[in-house]
Amino acid sequence: MIGDQQIWNRIRSRKLTLIAGPCVIESRSLCWTIARRLKKICADFDVNYVFKASYDKANRTSGKSYRGPGAEAGLDVLEGVRDYFEVPVTTDVHTGEQAIECGGRIDILQIPAFLCRQTDLIAAAVSTGKIVNVKKGQFLSPQEMGQVVAKAREMGGEKLLLTERGTTFGYNNLISDMRSIPIMKEFGCPVVFDATHSVQQPGGGGDRTVGQREFAPLLARCAVAAGAEAVFVETHPDPDDAMSDGPNMVPLNEMRALVKSLVKIKAAVA
Repeated sequence: MIGDQQIWNRIRSRKLTLIAGPCVIESRSLCWTIARRLKKICADFDVNYVFKASYDKANRTSGKSYRGPGAEAGLDVLEGVRDYFEVPVTTDVHTGEQAIECGGRIDILQIPAFLCRQTDLIAAAVSTGKIVNVKKGQFLSPQEMGQVVAKAREMGGEKLLLTERGTTFGYNNLISDMRSIPIMKEFGCPVVFDATHSVQQPGGGGDRTVGQREFAPLLARCAVAAGAEAVFVETHPDPDDAMSDGPNMVPLNEMRALVKSLVKIKAAVA
């Protein structure tokens, strides 16, 4: 299996990295279907691939929304994907306890945007020695993420990723400022662009988040042109039937064309 340092070296290489999978673990078979397809696409275009899925969506708009299978079953699925397809896996953590638990079983720990300034969570995540991906809060400027990076490094964090995922722009809307990418790269961390959550319209559907998935590929291409080392995309064979974030997800059958275009752009700006 790929070691932590090897994963880190790959992310920091000149190759594009794709972090992609379903928003939430709906079933083992869905995760296998998506991982199999994306691993093949990434191999065809010489792209680093990281499988992503959440075992617990702790910040759903409605308390009635599906959150996932939970830690025990969810981590079993993620480990299964990692072992069977031989790809790194990532998931989000919301508490220090989750970070410690996932640290022994997951390759990259993802800190959600709303929790990016939570000192205890950052401390727990970096204490695992794993790669930690911190999403920039919708309420922060890219410059302010420098303080997050400094905090994580003071606590021993050596392998940090920063993710741009849009900034609050009035009610129920986000805007992506591509200046965030070169600004955050100045902190010495690889920068990821989250195409899925950048097209959200948070709470725009009343008891649910809606979005404009048709713009996710466009923003992903802009981000690579602006220097993003990695792109985060949630995908599903049938987004309209997905159990979380369907309106923002790129259909699985469109992922090959998207990855192909991202590779061409990265080569053009290298």
